[in-house]
Amino acid sequence: MTTPVLALTFVASFAFVFLKASQQLHVVHNQYLRVIPTSLAMACMEVFVMASVAKNGWGWMVVPVGLGAGLGCCAAMWLHSRTKP
Repeated sequence: MTTPVLALTFVASFAFVFLKASQQLHVVHNQYLRVIPTSLAMACMEVFVMASVAKNGWGWMVVPVGLGAGLGCCAAMWLHSRTKP
């Protein structure tokens, strides 16, 4: 397993959870038109993360996946608090 794999998995995990949190906010605020594109982007990121873990094992993959997910959620909450009406 190489550093680029860990970095890409971190980015994909960040993006997946950022999108997941954003989708929840879209649902809460009845933003129907944003749900489908967000879901498709989420699917791409989730499949990439799962494939990376399947190919490389879960050992060290836990760190970038966990950190990416936590920071992605925090980023979505921060961005939402700055952009809500």
